[in-house]
Amino acid sequence: MNDPFKQADAPRKVLVADEDAHGRLDAWLTTALEGEFSRSRIKALIEQGAVSLKGTVCTEPKRKIAPGDAVEIVLPEPEDPEPKGEDIPLDVLYEDEDVIVILKPPGLVVHPGAGNWTGTLVNALIHHCGESLSGIGGVRRPGIVHRLDKDTSGVLVAAKNDIAHRHLAAQFADHGRTGPLERAYQAVVWGRPKQLKGTIDAPLGRGGGDRTKRAVKREDSDDAREAITHYEVVERFHEKPDATALASLVECRLETGRTHQIRVHMAHIGCPLIGDSDYSGGFRTKVNLLPEPAKTIAGRFNRQALHAFLLAFEHPRSGEVMEFEAPMPEDMQELVDALRS
Repeated sequence: MNDPFKQADAPRKVLVADEDAHGRLDAWLTTALEGEFSRSRIKALIEQGAVSLKGTVCTEPKRKIAPGDAVEIVLPEPEDPEPKGEDIPLDVLYEDEDVIVILKPPGLVVHPGAGNWTGTLVNALIHHCGESLSGIGGVRRPGIVHRLDKDTSGVLVAAKNDIAHRHLAAQFADHGRTGPLERAYQAVVWGRPKQLKGTIDAPLGRGGGDRTKRAVKREDSDDAREAITHYEVVERFHEKPDATALASLVECRLETGRTHQIRVHMAHIGCPLIGDSDYSGGFRTKVNLLPEPAKTIAGRFNRQALHAFLLAFEHPRSGEVMEFEAPMPEDMQELVDALRS
C-alpha cells in the first residue's frame, strides 16, 4: 500500500457557492479558499484552465458566480521557493518529519513581502528544514499555513511536506468549528471591556486607502468577511469604584482568523491594545494616567501587546491532538508586572 505522505496526485478541491454568493469567479474563489492563494494567483490559475465551473473548464476570471454553482480547482504543484535560506535562530518547541512548531519572537516577519524580502521566518525555515519544506502555499510562503503579525509573538506551526500542509490548512480554514484546532492569545489593552466575558462578531474589511489596515465593516460591504473573537478579562489594572480600569489583561480565542482581527476587534469595543500604533491612536495620552513605573514602561512599549500563547491542532499523520503553550515574552511580562504595581 502506498504511503500518502510519499506519493500523492495533484490535489483538487471542490467548492459549492452558498446562497449569498455573487460577483466575479476569481474574487469569490479567493475568499472561499480562505486566502490560501492571492487573487492574482487565482486569476492566473483560471486563465490556465485549472478551474471548472459547473463541470466545464472556465478560463474567464470575470465570469459571474451564482448560488449553488460547483467550482473545482486543481491546486498547483509545489514550487521551488524563491527565498533563500538564512541562518536565523529558531526557538523550536517541537519538530518531526511533518511539522515544526516554533515560538516566534516579536519583530520577526513570517514570510517575504514588500519591504521584507529577507530576514523572515520563511528564510529561517528554509535554512533549517532544507528541501523538505512544503511549497504548496506559494512561492514566497513555503510551509506557512497561518501567520502572526510581525510584532506579535507566540506559537506558530509550519508544514514540512505537502500532505501535512493541506491537512493543517484545512484545520485552519475550519477555524476549529468541527475539529480540535484552538488558538488563544493574551492581550494587554487600554481600559476595560464593559462585559468581562463576551463575543465580538463584527465583519472586517480593508481600512480606507491603506491596503494593510483593516476596519469593521457593514455585512453588506463588498469586502466584508466574517470575523468572530471570543474574549475574557483575566485581570484589571488600577480599577476604580465605577468599574472602569486604566488597563486590562484579556484572553482572546479566535473563531475566525482575519488579518489584525484581535487588534481591530478590541479597538472596536473601545479597548485597543497597548503599543498598537495602527489602532490605538486616540489612546496614546492614556499613558499619562498611569503611575510609575507603569507610565514609563507603557510609554516606551513599541509594539502591540499581543502574544499567541496557545495553539492546538490535530497532527496530520498520527491524528493526535497536540497542544503547545508559551509564556509571555519578557517585554509583555514586564508591562504586566508594572501595571500590577
